[in-house]
Amino acid sequence: MLSTYDGLAVKPGAVRASVSDRKDEAALAAVRSVALTPTLVAEDTAAWMSPLERTTLLREIDAQLCFEMSERYEIAAPDGVADAKVRAILSHVRATGRVSSAASAAAGFFIPGPIGLRAPGTLGGLGVEAEMVAADGKQLAAITWTRQGMAVGTDNPSLSRIGDAMQFAEPFADDAAKAMTATDRKPIKIAKPDPCAQYGSRVRVEGMAAKFATGLYVPQMSGAKADSPQP
Repeated sequence: MLSTYDGLAVKPGAVRASVSDRKDEAALAAVRSVALTPTLVAEDTAAWMSPLERTTLLREIDAQLCFEMSERYEIAAPDGVADAKVRAILSHVRATGRVSSAASAAAGFFIPGPIGLRAPGTLGGLGVEAEMVAADGKQLAAITWTRQGMAVGTDNPSLSRIGDAMQFAEPFADDAAKAMTATDRKPIKIAKPDPCAQYGSRVRVEGMAAKFATGLYVPQMSGAKADSPQP
């Protein structure tokens, strides 16, 4: 669903995620402001999700993209004037196994440590594509990104079917923002008022507390403040 896939190359050094990207360094250096459009969904990708799950996940992707891009560019309204537009497409979602996640969390509670163990039936996944396009329609940068949950690692189990996908929204957004930023561009101060305020706090203390207490990732506490589910 990107405007073009020409020039995409596998990103070397990516460990947990499968990443391909490309960027036009010279064109990106001239970009100062971007407009972020709501994340779209590829056909049949989210058929198993409920309207609330779908809305929650899409909003988390939107939130994390906003947080990351606002550290690099001025954020304009989706229909406002900007040097470029950023669009993302949800291309893959694999459900997190809830029953096995409870067992994994219990095991983690009795055998604590920095590296967790998860049962194979718990592992979900997320795939997203994104691009930055100039006002004339020219693609300035693009990325395809996929990550699956790991049986051994730091991914938190969850009783939510979208638990893994929600957790992976932040690393996706981080990689996407890097792909859409000229290499020598320095971070900027976040504008005031915060252009991402509609998504709630950038630091979700309540979600951290829930993970500490239960060993589980809880989207209702850890994700961006959600709107009403869409049909």
